[in-house]
Amino acid sequence: MKNIVLLFFCIVLVSCQDKSSNKEFSTDAVHNSASMNDGSGSDVPNIQFEELEFDFGKIIQGEKVSHAFIFKNTGSKNLIISTAAGSCGCTVPEYPKEPVLPGESGKINVVFNSEGKSGYQEKTVTIVTNCEPATKILRIKTDIIVAETAK
Repeated sequence: MKNIVLLFFCIVLVSCQDKSSNKEFSTDAVHNSASMNDGSGSDVPNIQFEELEFDFGKIIQGEKVSHAFIFKNTGSKNLIISTAAGSCGCTVPEYPKEPVLPGESGKINVVFNSEGKSGYQEKTVTIVTNCEPATKILRIKTDIIVAETAK
């Protein structure tokens, strides 16, 4: 039995040897749109935001506030936003579902519901696009004041 286990171990060890060490690696198999065209990325869409962060300042608990993040497609191909997701259910993004043409602008409207929240809050919205890199993070901040109730 020991001989069978030892034989099996030797076969596995021999079959796992790297037999490609004498071969050269070809970079032709790598297709990264950001590194194509001498790294200029000129043949891809590009999302450029006016701002990546917005501070609502102080708001009263229970308020719903919103902010429009304006962006432009500065690339040469149609920009497609596949998803936009808030970091929690209180942060809801609305984004264009149709392609944004090169040179065109658009907006992502982020609505924040402060119901049940208090104190300093920072939330994110993750945008997934066909750009390189594929994701962008938008941030909203606020300080939620709890109104005193009459006793």
